[in-house]
Amino acid sequence: MYLKSSILLTILLIALATTLPNAQGKNVPRVGYYSRSCPRAESIVKKTVQSHFKSDATVAPALLRMHFHDCFVQGCDGSVLLDGPSTEKTAGPNQGLRGWEVIDDAKKKLEAACPGVVSCADILALAARDSVVLTKGIDWKVPTGRFDGRVSLASETSALPGFRDSIKVQKEKFKNLGLNTQDLVTLVGGHTIGTTACQFFSYRLYNFNTTGNGDVTDPAISPSFLSQLKSLCPQNGDGTKRVDLDTGSANLFDTKFFKNLKNGRGVLESDQMLWTDASTRSLVQRFLGVRGMQALNFNAEFGRSMVKMSKIGLKPAAKGEIRRVCSVIN
Repeated sequence: MYLKSSILLTILLIALATTLPNAQGKNVPRVGYYSRSCPRAESIVKKTVQSHFKSDATVAPALLRMHFHDCFVQGCDGSVLLDGPSTEKTAGPNQGLRGWEVIDDAKKKLEAACPGVVSCADILALAARDSVVLTKGIDWKVPTGRFDGRVSLASETSALPGFRDSIKVQKEKFKNLGLNTQDLVTLVGGHTIGTTACQFFSYRLYNFNTTGNGDVTDPAISPSFLSQLKSLCPQNGDGTKRVDLDTGSANLFDTKFFKNLKNGRGVLESDQMLWTDASTRSLVQRFLGVRGMQALNFNAEFGRSMVKMSKIGLKPAAKGEIRRVCSVIN
């Protein structure tokens, strides 16, 4: 009788360990984490993203960017989702983030199906993957089982790469989080979808050399592209106007972004630097399949780098939770 009771207790403990989020306090995400505790979790997120995408295709790059911004500050813990007077959401680099309603919608549906099981951080990681798929990019398996963080500080967003950062600074910011130069070029390649605002690159068109006089432009911009950008963003015009980051292919997840960099058609200065800097140009060339160089499959490498990034700064049980509402700590 005692032996049977011990066996039953062991089975129960194993079951709890495999169904409760990070039951042992460890945070080691794995593919299929919710297969028992919430079997429809990934399907619910996917269908939610698809539904919003049908009415507004721009949510795809928005969700991908949101996941990136989340992981670079406090790790991939959903801290970017928190509301408050001095949270990450209020910081300058995050002012343009959008798509919050997609995450909230998915969370509401998941709470109805599996209360208190699926973290907001996981929802965001899954939504980013689903967004890439919807724009004809690769589908990769997302490890899940993260905790949501309880700390969100606007002051820490300086860790995010900036649109004027040199390649040296970009490399340092990625290295600080365990990401290498190939991860840098690969993940910036996510700019193959989405837009930016004129205010983040217009200085390249009219006042690139602040010590000079008159109309000084960034020499890295192709002359034909320069006139195109000036027509889209006239001097002293609307700085909030949106412009495609990947001209001619902004809604498709492909390698056209890298081809544009090669041709001097990068919109953001930090993007164009991937080509003008020799230390990163070779990787751009490999993504383009330049003859004589070992080719890299952009889609495959993007999936790998996204998985690697999604494991940054994971919270242990003592420092995390499963939020009931993604914008508020429990």
